[in-house]
Amino acid sequence: MSEREWLLEAIESERDEIIRFFQGFVRCASPNPPGDTTEAVRYITSFLDSQGAPYRLVDPQPTMANVLGTIQAPGPGRHLVLNGHIDVFPVGEDPAAEGWTADPWGGEIKDGVLYGRGSSDMKAGTSASIWTYVLLNRIRDKLKGKLTLTCVSDEETFGPWGARWLMENEPEARGDCCLNGEPSSPFSIRYGEKGLLWVTFTVRTPGAHGAYTHASPSATRLAMKLIQDLETLEELQFPIPDNLMRAQVNGRDASDTAMGPGAADVLPKVTLNIGTIHGGLKNNMIPHTCVFEADIRLPIGVSREQVMAELTTVAARHPNATMVENMCNPPSWCDPYGEMMEIIQNNVESLGRARPTPIVSIGGTDARLWRYEGIPAYVYGPFPAGMGSFDEHVLVEDYLHVVRTHVLSAYDYLMAG
Repeated sequence: MSEREWLLEAIESERDEIIRFFQGFVRCASPNPPGDTTEAVRYITSFLDSQGAPYRLVDPQPTMANVLGTIQAPGPGRHLVLNGHIDVFPVGEDPAAEGWTADPWGGEIKDGVLYGRGSSDMKAGTSASIWTYVLLNRIRDKLKGKLTLTCVSDEETFGPWGARWLMENEPEARGDCCLNGEPSSPFSIRYGEKGLLWVTFTVRTPGAHGAYTHASPSATRLAMKLIQDLETLEELQFPIPDNLMRAQVNGRDASDTAMGPGAADVLPKVTLNIGTIHGGLKNNMIPHTCVFEADIRLPIGVSREQVMAELTTVAARHPNATMVENMCNPPSWCDPYGEMMEIIQNNVESLGRARPTPIVSIGGTDARLWRYEGIPAYVYGPFPAGMGSFDEHVLVEDYLHVVRTHVLSAYDYLMAG
């Protein structure tokens, strides 16, 4: 029996335990904010202890520890990093009022579907990383190179204590390639993602009594005009490299399948969302201040500097407004036709599913941090069903498929080195 056959047989024989681990992980509430992942980290490390898999905790923020482990095979080779996050979106005080029909922290399985907050984003993918690490550890003496597990605790709020900390302070976390299980859909593999630029605008006027409209312009009305002007950002056209454009064109159908109809249309465009807006104190007062926050997404091939230049031009037309940049995560991408892409595609096909298509993600993941360092990073996970909403869920068979794909792809990458 080959090692690949042994790995698949092990997954099948331990199927129930693999599912129970996922259930238990979902039951460990780890919403961020507030970001305390202590229970979930203890759950992971207890399992790794039971399997004899090496790890250590890296906890620059004690309530947000990161699990970092490495297997060093006897033979020389390449270094693959498995990455997943432990923290999840929060749930309100009354889940039923938000639309939940299942306990968000229950890990309930009904009709072959596992429900719970974080099930798709991304405890299914992180569970796949953990099982990949554990199963390959059992045959470490037959492997080449090095395999590192990174389970991080501070992803949902772009915080500094998770993958960013590891990349900046732990060389062990870098590697030659990264495999991530964020929700993507079994029909697609993400090789890149749009960037984000968050900007706050403040409009100020003298203000006045509501009946004295001749005495002062309204900050809220001026803000509305500025927002309308900002919408011109979505009309900008930027050239991108031919191979990236070709991959996006070829991935249109898969993009819409993974992220909803219309996703393919916005992927190559700058998009604008006005996330918050606050202005005025009372109905019969002319507002003297209006503050709004813009979430601008940057397609691959477009730089922060290009968009900031356009923002500066627009803002200059509104003298009552000031602009502050709050955050920028540039777009990230790697080779859409790289080696790990082909390895994943071949394994998905060998497991009886359609060959997944390379696509770009609209949302952000920690995979970008590896790409920023020139390290290829690919994302293959379940559908993002209910992600950030109610009744978040994953098909159990999709979860098991992701586990199989990650295990085989990690093995193939290491053995090809």
